[in-house]
Formats: sequence, C-alpha cells, structure tokens
Amino acid sequence: MATVDRVLVPMDGSPLSKSALRIALEEYPDAELTVLHVIDPTQPGYSYPMDLDLDTEPLHGSEEWYERSEELEEELFSEVNAIADEYDATVATESEIGEPGRVIVEFAAQNDIDQIILGSHGRDDEEQQLLGSVTEAVMFRSPVRVLLVR
Repeated sequence: MATVDRVLVPMDGSPLSKSALRIALEEYPDAELTVLHVIDPTQPGYSYPMDLDLDTEPLHGSEEWYERSEELEEELFSEVNAIADEYDATVATESEIGEPGRVIVEFAAQNDIDQIILGSHGRDDEEQQLLGSVTEAVMFRSPVRVLLVR
C-alpha cells in the first residue's frame, strides 16, 4: 500500500466535512494535511451550510458579497484550527474561488496530494442522496484516492 504523505480535506463547514477533517487527523496524524475551502461564485450560499436571506445578504458577486464570503471563511478556518488543536495538530488552510468539484480535483493534481477525504454531501437537502454534486465530480475526476465520509 502506498504511503500517504499529503491529505486534502475540502471543507464547506457542513457536519460531514468536519467529520472528514476529524477522520483525516485520526487516520493520518503524520501526513501534511491541507483544508481547502472553495468559494463558488455561481451559487449564493453554496460555499457555506447556512440559511442565507438573499434579501438582506449583499448582492451576489458584488464586492460586499466577496467581503462577506471572506468573513465566513475566517470563521470556518477558525473552527478548523480549533478541531486541529484537539488533536494537537497543525493544518494548512487554502482558499480558492471557482466551481468546487473542478477546483478540488485541480488542487489535488497540482499539489501532489495522495488522498482526498471529503463528506458525501454538504447540504441538508441532499441527505437522501448517496452523493452530492461536488462529491460526485471529485469521485469521478480525482487523480488520487478518495475517501468518502457519510
């Protein structure tokens, strides 16, 4: 079996993405762990598992929207670091803008990732589905092994 030196955990803040992070920290304590958050500019609210009131949120795609996305991402990475602290570990955090499935696969290929660990879906309305759309894209396009957390 191949050695796993670099692990990628795509993170959207959903319970399954947090579980994926915990599994990565438990199963690969000596690996270089990177948490990747992808801001999807095509889907309002998709990058974060929360109910957004589109009437009160900044206009999607506006400068204020990107500023709000950065604020939410800081909160997400703060939570990531708190989880890592529970395992006395350090994780790298990265952020990208784009279509999440494509960005995750490209990031894995460009950064010599050995394994991707991700939740089977991020949104509550996908609970009845086996895979969410991002997970499905990563599963079928990934150049490396993918471990799904359900």
